[in-house]
Amino acid sequence: MSRAAGLARQSRPATEESRSIRLGERDLDYVLRRSPRRSFALQVDQRGVRVAVPWPATQPEIDRFIRSHHDWLEGKLAARVPPAAMAVEDGALFPLLGETCRLRLAGGVRSARWRLGADGVEELVVPDGAGARKALVRALRARALPWYGERVAEFCFRLGQAVPPVRLSSARTRWGSCSSRSGIRLHWRLIHLPPALIDYVVAHEVAHLAEMNHSPRFWAVVGALYPDWKAARVRLRDAGRALPVIDGADAALLAED
Repeated sequence: MSRAAGLARQSRPATEESRSIRLGERDLDYVLRRSPRRSFALQVDQRGVRVAVPWPATQPEIDRFIRSHHDWLEGKLAARVPPAAMAVEDGALFPLLGETCRLRLAGGVRSARWRLGADGVEELVVPDGAGARKALVRALRARALPWYGERVAEFCFRLGQAVPPVRLSSARTRWGSCSSRSGIRLHWRLIHLPPALIDYVVAHEVAHLAEMNHSPRFWAVVGALYPDWKAARVRLRDAGRALPVIDGADAALLAED
């Protein structure tokens, strides 16, 4: 490399992008940072996995580096302290479709219901008592399913695909999945997120109806359905870590299929 080329590379600003790699039985999402550094590095914190590499590094070299640290990564990810569970109490606030919603606990109420508070904030009223947490989850799941169904139908229409069955998921590591036999499953916790981020996950899964893989052709379909998918991927990772933990099982790391 000439001195001029080397200096030009040194002056290039560092870049970051979302990537994914298959490790064992799961897909691991990570943020890849390219910069003028000379060595490879791995970092795991509450934001997730970050891989720093020199500018000339190729994807096969990066993949080999990550796989060579498979056991270390698994240990670090398992050791991360999950966020504390949400306190299910009268007046507790939680996100709903990207907006603030208030929980109300009421005696003498048999089933959950939605209403608009006097201050204009949407409220969810659930029976007070030991079953309040389960009632909260049931109400959120009931709110989520028809919303997801409408969005799947919309993206299927854009793609010219028949609408598959849509079901809710409680998977520990995936926001969604798509199967030619069972249809599309979407995690109920997506209902906390802004509609634009839910749409990204829906578009991702609907794209699998055309390409049941993660090939360049698949990402081309995603791009046709949701042009800003790269930025949405990053926002989804950050937003997912800030979601309330209502059930202890919800603390697991979630990623795309």
